[in-house]
Amino acid sequence: MIKGFILSIQFFSRIPINIKVDFNEKNIRYCIFFMPLVGAIIAALASIIYYLIEPYNKLIASFLTLLLTIILTGGLHIDGLADTFDGFFANKDRQKTLEIMKDSRIGTFGVLSIVLHVIFIYVLMMSIENLPLILILSFFNSRLVSSIIISYKKSAKSDGLGILFHKSNPGKMILTTMISYLIILILVDIKYIIPFAINYALAEVISLISYKKIDGLTGDVYGAIIELGVAVSLFSFWSVMTWI
Repeated sequence: MIKGFILSIQFFSRIPINIKVDFNEKNIRYCIFFMPLVGAIIAALASIIYYLIEPYNKLIASFLTLLLTIILTGGLHIDGLADTFDGFFANKDRQKTLEIMKDSRIGTFGVLSIVLHVIFIYVLMMSIENLPLILILSFFNSRLVSSIIISYKKSAKSDGLGILFHKSNPGKMILTTMISYLIILILVDIKYIIPFAINYALAEVISLISYKKIDGLTGDVYGAIIELGVAVSLFSFWSVMTWI
């Protein structure tokens, strides 16, 4: 389990931990299991900057917090978002779509997705009160939802990281995490279930589109689910706190 946690930090963040961990099925399973926790850690570390600077300037605090989240993830999931938009909006057949997503070059739709996504996250960060808690919950939400999708949706390819994650079969552990997390949300504030539910609904929609486009999901699509999940979760928290 400890090795899986270390692997999760090494793979899903740029937090330096110089410990060699075997990339085997058991460690990958725990790596996916700990992915939501790693997301929460990233958000918590970025929130330190927000706590220190927000009393003086919320605009700068929000920008530096956003920048630090990108640095701490190494842009891993944003890259998946761009590749997914490039492939899906190219309106090509399955094989060509997969080739476009695999191409290291970024296209027009990829650029637009990154720019609009980052701007939207920044605006949301400036608009939300008590951002650190909401940011931590949003990062946890997006990665928990993604881990569920990894566990129960089929892979579009027979190779690559996507199929390795899926074959590690983390479903039962992830299901336990989800149930425990929902219980905690109910105890803290039942309204906090709404952003998680909306996040999950978005992931199902993206999965449905991915099935139609490439007959399954890939690592890039998982990244897109995580990034869009953060955005929709933040927006949902803002909506809940504003109107409910």
